Amino acid sequence: MLKENILGALNKQMNAEFYNSHLYLGMAAWFESQNLPGCAHWMKLQAEEERGHALRFYKHIVERRGTAKVDAVKAPPAAYKSPLAAFEAALAHEDSVSATINDIISSATDAKDYATVSFLQWFVNEQVEEEAQTDAIVQQLRMAGESKGGLMQIDHHLGKRAAG
Repeated sequence: MLKENILGALNKQMNAEFYNSHLYLGMAAWFESQNLPGCAHWMKLQAEEERGHALRFYKHIVERRGTAKVDAVKAPPAAYKSPLAAFEAALAHEDSVSATINDIISSATDAKDYATVSFLQWFVNEQVEEEAQTDAIVQQLRMAGESKGGLMQIDHHLGKRAAG
């Protein structure tokens, strides 16, 4: 059974993951409006992945005899200054998600809730991967600078991302 503080943190993170999904879908919509279908494709897949993360939290809460509380999702930003700015925002967001996961692990460890600590280890590994992938795109966009050709190559490459 989950302690109240852990249940609250897990519910909060579950809802944050639903927001993450909306954030990336909003980014995808912006990329579509910029005629960058590869970037949009990458973001749509990321949105699906984030929804999956939320459902992992949901499942853990329910399996531990807690009540999952699904909240309303606030609207994400609708526009970005540039493709680089959008991916920089995504990277900063992933950094904040990692910090939150680490905080929940600390609380779960203090509560001796080792089942939750074990559950969250998957997210620790996932966040390392997500930060690295997003940072690589940020670095490529920085290298491309103002080059439209470079941006188009990056867009083409991102369009090849496979689901899962």
